Amino acid sequence: MPVYKFRQKDIFRNVIEAHPVAEFFIYKSKIYFNREGTVPGQFSSNTPVGAQGGLSLYEMNVDRTAAKTGMIYPFLTKDGSLSAFKTVSTSAFNSNFGYGDTVTGSYPLTASISRNYLASTASKKYIKALKNTLEHYAPMSPHYQYSSNLGNKETQELSLISIPSIFYGSSIKKGTINLKYFITGSLVAHLRDENKNGELIQIGPVGSNGSGSVAGVALYNEGFLILTGSWEVERDPTIQRNYIDDPSNLKKSSWIFWGNSANDGYTGSGTNYPNVSASYDLSFKGTTYTPVVTMLAHAPAGELNYSNNPTFLKYGQTGSMYPTTSSAQFQESADLLVKNTISSSYTGYTEGDFEKQVFISKVGIYDDEMNLIGVASLATPAKKKEDQQYTFRLKLDI
Repeated sequence: MPVYKFRQKDIFRNVIEAHPVAEFFIYKSKIYFNREGTVPGQFSSNTPVGAQGGLSLYEMNVDRTAAKTGMIYPFLTKDGSLSAFKTVSTSAFNSNFGYGDTVTGSYPLTASISRNYLASTASKKYIKALKNTLEHYAPMSPHYQYSSNLGNKETQELSLISIPSIFYGSSIKKGTINLKYFITGSLVAHLRDENKNGELIQIGPVGSNGSGSVAGVALYNEGFLILTGSWEVERDPTIQRNYIDDPSNLKKSSWIFWGNSANDGYTGSGTNYPNVSASYDLSFKGTTYTPVVTMLAHAPAGELNYSNNPTFLKYGQTGSMYPTTSSAQFQESADLLVKNTISSSYTGYTEGDFEKQVFISKVGIYDDEMNLIGVASLATPAKKKEDQQYTFRLKLDI
């Protein structure tokens, strides 16, 4: 087997920057990710299980149910190594499990966007945790300031939209965030960070109430949207809806209530409930960086023109097809003929002048200790004659 070492100029390293698009549509307590509907499985009515409106992180239990097929799950045994799941606290691990006990987890694990509605009098622990981050962004816009003449986020009524990083990668691309607010299918308000400074500005519909106003801010690197816009977005200001699951405290539609029922525990329905008529759309582009190694594998002229494949030799020869081996020698039969695969262009001749040719179908990659660590397969085997040379470009994402 011929082996060639990559030279310094045969290896290139670079990073690919990509901007994948993500879109979430929310309606009637359901979230639809990238406009994907329900996909029924053989055992489950919806696949992947539990990932409606999001992603199944490990693709475990994609089409399984506890009743029909049983669910696979992670587990470990408590022993002297004291290994435990990160979700199990040290105190719980010490008090709830004895040595030899099996500690189990559960699949599937899924990710999707979620909303936290925080009334003016509610605990703002999530907002307090973001105080330093907001102040860090403050030079971009005064609307990031934790407390200013524009409002105090610790006492304001607001909504916090959380976007897991699996949907955007390193950060959300500036200028790509769009939030749309629909009532009975009609667009009543539209936000965009068109200035690329994190301000979520209402840009439409033209002439709508609050048009041109800042309704919130975006934390691009952390994946949070904070909505504080409290103005009425419906054309009929007399309409009020049960946005906070309290029939005695109806609210007018505003950006504070955008994303109602998006994994926030709200599932109400009825005459005054917004689930019946309101729907919401969020779209953005992420930013991902993928390190790539490009390797150039050369097949020089005059080399790599022999194959160990038995079909490389002429069929029906009397000589041994197998080499003679012992502790002292490795000897191949000297009288074996190579199959002539060169076709003739003349009538009455099936073979042309003999010439070695092989068909390269795979390129193997080995480490310094000659362990095979990768195989590149060609879609169509490359025919190589002795006077030909090839360079195969291999790309590997790492």
